[in-house]
Amino acid sequence: MASKDTSRPNIVFILSDDQGAWAMGCAGNDEIKTPNLDRLASQGIRFENFFCASPVCSPARASIMTGRIPSAHGVHDWIRSGNVDIDELPEEVKETGLFRDEKKPIEYLKGQIAYTDVLAQNGYICGLSGKWHMGDSVRPQKGFSHWFTIARGGCFYMRPDVVRDGKVVIEDEYLTDLITEDALKYLDERREDDKPFYMSVHYTAPHSPWDRDQHPASIYDEYYNNCPFESVPDEPIHPWQIASCPYGSGERRREILSGYYAAVTAMDMNIGKIIDKIEEMGIRENTLIIFSGDNGMNMGHHGIWGKGNGTFPLNMFDTSVKVPVIFSRPLHIPEGVVCHEMLSHYDIKPTILDYLGFENKEADKLPGISFAPILKGEHMPGRDRVVIYDEYGPVRMVRTREWKYIHRYPYGPHELYDLVNDPYEEHNLIDEGDKEDIIASMKSMLDEWFVTYADPEIDGSREGVTGFGQLRQAGVRGHGLSAYKSKE
Repeated sequence: MASKDTSRPNIVFILSDDQGAWAMGCAGNDEIKTPNLDRLASQGIRFENFFCASPVCSPARASIMTGRIPSAHGVHDWIRSGNVDIDELPEEVKETGLFRDEKKPIEYLKGQIAYTDVLAQNGYICGLSGKWHMGDSVRPQKGFSHWFTIARGGCFYMRPDVVRDGKVVIEDEYLTDLITEDALKYLDERREDDKPFYMSVHYTAPHSPWDRDQHPASIYDEYYNNCPFESVPDEPIHPWQIASCPYGSGERRREILSGYYAAVTAMDMNIGKIIDKIEEMGIRENTLIIFSGDNGMNMGHHGIWGKGNGTFPLNMFDTSVKVPVIFSRPLHIPEGVVCHEMLSHYDIKPTILDYLGFENKEADKLPGISFAPILKGEHMPGRDRVVIYDEYGPVRMVRTREWKYIHRYPYGPHELYDLVNDPYEEHNLIDEGDKEDIIASMKSMLDEWFVTYADPEIDGSREGVTGFGQLRQAGVRGHGLSAYKSKE
C-alpha cells in the first residue's frame, strides 16, 4: 500500500495558480474560506516569506521543477504556443478557436533535469494530475508515468480542454473537480504496490476566469454573496494596469473578488478530499504534502489586478512575487509552525532531493539551497544575510529584508524600496540623492548573481518579453524569430 518506508516517503505536491500569499485563512485573511489549507498549516510549517522565481506561471513552474532561473531554463513568459500540435487536434477542438496560436509542440525543458527525473530514477512512481504549461502538453515528460493535464495552460473551468490518454478533449465538468478525481484515482492505484509515489496535483484555480457561471453557485451563496472584501485594498487603478486583465471598481470589483475567492474555496474543498484519502489509506505520516502557489497575485493591491504581467512595464511588488507555501508530514515535520526565513522556489529542487537523501548532481550549477534542516526542526546556519532574486524577461529584482531594488533593462524605470519603513512599497526612492550607495550595492549584487547563474544564450535581460506570452524558444534557440507576443 504505497511506501511505508520512512526513509522513502511518498510526496504529494499541490500547486495552485495565481494564488496570492495573502489568500488563505491561515495567513490572516478572515474572509476567505480555506479550512483544509488551514488544517494543513496546523499540521506542518507555513512559510511566511517564500518567493517565486518569476511572477508568471510557466517560468515559475519551470524553476520549481528544474531549480534553474528563467535565464537558465529559457522559459521567460507564459507559454502561448508550443503546447500542442495543431494538425493533430480533433476538429471539434479546433473549432473552438482556443488553439489559434498553436503550431507544433515544443519541449521547452528538453535536456534539463527536473527533480521528478531523479525521483523516477530512484524508484518513485510519478504522476501528474492538472496543469503542466511548460510545452508539449500531450506527451509525458520529466519522469512522469501518469499524465492527465491541461492542453494549453489556462482554460475555462466549465468545459475545459484537457489531455486524457494522450488525446486533447473537451470535458463537461468543473475542472477543479476533474483534477481531483484523477488524483484520487491515482492514489487508489497506489494501493496495489509498495513503491513510493510522487504526485503533482496542479490546479488552475484561482486563475481567471472569475465569472459567476464558472464556479459552484453553492460557494457564492454560502460564503461570498455578502462578503465586504475588506481583506483586499480598494485603491485607484495603477497607471500601468493592462486592459486585458479583468479589473474594476464598485460592483464590478465585488464580482471579480467573489469569483476569485470562490475558486480558492472550491480548490480548498478538493484539497480536503486528497488529504482525507491519504489518511484513509493509512499513509499520512509517511506522506510529505507540499502546497504552494506558482506566483503571487494582486487583486487590487497597489491598484493592480494581475501578477507580474498585470502591468506594463512588468512589476515586482511583493504581492506579485510572494507565494503561499506549506510543508506537512505529521510526526516528522514540526507542526503549527510559521517560518519567517526568506526562501525561493529555486530552493525546492535541492530541498526535496536532500530530504530524500538523493544526490543533486547539478548542485554546484544551481542557485538554490536546501532548507531540509527547517523541515527537521533544525536551525539553518549562515542565514543572517539572505538575498532573493527574481526576474521577468528584462525586469530583475534583488531583495534583502531591508531593501528591494528593481532594474529594468535597458533604460528603466527602476525602483528602490525601504522595506523596513515602507513594507507595502508605496514610496519609490530611486531618485533620492542620498540613496546612491544603496542603489550601487544592490545593482552590484544583482549583476554578479545573474552573471553567475544566467545562460548567455537565453539571458532574459536581452529578451523582449511583454507579458502576453512566449511563442517559441528564447535567444539563439529561436533562430532569429521573435519569441514573444507583441503588446496587445
